[in-house]
Amino acid sequence: MKFLALSLLSSILIHSVDAQAIRYDVSFPNAVHHEAQINLTVDKLPKTSVVFRMSRSSPGRYATHEFGKNVYNVRAFDGQNKPLALTRTDGDVYTVPTHNRTVRISYTLYGNYPDGTYMGIDPQSIHLNMPATFMWVKGFDKRPIELKFTLPGENMGVIATQLVPTSDRFTFTAPGLQYFMDSPTKIGKLAVQEWKRTNTDGKPITFRLALEAAVADSTAEGFSKKVARIVDQAKAVYGEFPTYDYGNYTFLASLNPYVRGDGMEHRNSTMIAVPLAFTGPEPVLGVFAHEFFHCWNVERIRPKTLEPFNFEKSNMSYELWFAEGFTQYYGELLLVRAGFTPIDAYTNTLSGLVFTKQQTPGAIDYSPIDASCHAVFVDAGVSIDRTNYPNMFTSYYTYGSAVALALDMELRQRNQSLDTYMQAVWQRFGKPEQPYTVDGLQSVLASLITPDFARSFFSNYIYGHNPIDYASLLAKAGLTVKKAQEGKAWLGSVRYTESDKGLVIMANTIRETPLYKAGLDVDDVITAVDGQAVSKNADLQTILGQHKPGDLIQLAYTHRGDSKASSVTLAENPAIMVQLNESIGQPFTPEMKQFRDNWLNAKVVK
Repeated sequence: MKFLALSLLSSILIHSVDAQAIRYDVSFPNAVHHEAQINLTVDKLPKTSVVFRMSRSSPGRYATHEFGKNVYNVRAFDGQNKPLALTRTDGDVYTVPTHNRTVRISYTLYGNYPDGTYMGIDPQSIHLNMPATFMWVKGFDKRPIELKFTLPGENMGVIATQLVPTSDRFTFTAPGLQYFMDSPTKIGKLAVQEWKRTNTDGKPITFRLALEAAVADSTAEGFSKKVARIVDQAKAVYGEFPTYDYGNYTFLASLNPYVRGDGMEHRNSTMIAVPLAFTGPEPVLGVFAHEFFHCWNVERIRPKTLEPFNFEKSNMSYELWFAEGFTQYYGELLLVRAGFTPIDAYTNTLSGLVFTKQQTPGAIDYSPIDASCHAVFVDAGVSIDRTNYPNMFTSYYTYGSAVALALDMELRQRNQSLDTYMQAVWQRFGKPEQPYTVDGLQSVLASLITPDFARSFFSNYIYGHNPIDYASLLAKAGLTVKKAQEGKAWLGSVRYTESDKGLVIMANTIRETPLYKAGLDVDDVITAVDGQAVSKNADLQTILGQHKPGDLIQLAYTHRGDSKASSVTLAENPAIMVQLNESIGQPFTPEMKQFRDNWLNAKVVK
């Protein structure tokens, strides 16, 4: 396995260590108990106080995270290893007031949550997200960085990262803080697969899959070929790969029971963690498709609101409906084009997108920009109080994806497509790496179609939240949007816990549903429906099956222990489904087939 680690270095330009570099030395003397020992040394400081801190946010995340809670035993020393005074000025901020222009900070770090945001330490597997791992010195973001590892004896020592190798296989560099913090690292027993591609400018690219999974080499190789198919379909959307900084792109993939579920994009790599024993690739390929698409959309097609990324606070963006939502749309679409998702199964994805826009309050009453701004609270942000999200927030992932679907269908009726729009955005903002705004996205659409169309679309569906007629849009592709529970009586889509006292409502009831209008909400307990006692969900469904939409029935329930009653008018279940015309006996013309093929068929065949 150590030969594989060496091979990772062989195809990359080997960098020497800069004498001005900020230096990190990382060892793991207590890895069995998930601890690392980290030393940070910075020279040639001005003779003023110097501030060191842990980050509170991480690239690809938008909410704050308290990484400093896992840092302790913090000490400061000078260039002669003599102790220096150190003041803790905030929970994750430390100040050295006086020094001789060299300061070494030493600290212990605990980590036992290996995913895309946090980090994990085990003798066999080192899993690092840099903001969760490394303290940094304020005001020196542009200085180069050197990082050296001393590994536990049990560790196999295969290192996967987008950091730049040096002649010492355990030492890496980064050009500055922004790149360093964006460079996740895996160290351990990794099965490394490589494949080559040539970009449209004739320059070679090496793609790597560094897989941490209990699989045979032949399985890893077969999986890498599937990932390669996704890579090729993603490239076809834009017409070219990005220029990767060192000619390489790495998938750091942990597919095993010892990680936490997450996928996190980075400039020249992605960290993917799926907490399942590896039984087959297809269930996880959507994560690979989504995260890889990000190497264009968000890593280089970059919102101005996220540039540069601020590691000290949350990072609010107006554009996540595009950065995350359009990426979500393509993550699913690429699986169809690559041949992993059959078209009849893709209709389930389409059904979910139509439902998102047409039936979730967050998309009915609020704009995609509103949803994006809320990321600072919902993007793995931690709080313990209840929220009213079911009635005011829809994920910018699914909401943005629903908008992307609508725009794709609109453009395809005008001899364009979302592919050509993404290409135009890439050429305008991504390739030259010029940060964009919402107005900039509108201007690209105006140049592709007309200013009136762009103005109308953005006014109605980006700045606004007008309804979208998906039935008409999807009909062009031979798809029918229909009611899934036509004529079925419905109280609302609510989660219940069964108890001997009745059905406990487990989440907020949703605006405009019968239960909401009747005055019931979370923690209320439904004891009887239409005069019949209920203690199981099956009881409720049986009673509803005896009624039709529009019927007026009585509900008995308890609120804070008090018995109450309410009249409820049942509604029709609003669930919808998208179906292939040919599967339900509807017309499927050659024009519809051509429209659908242009949309869903592979864009490159190898």
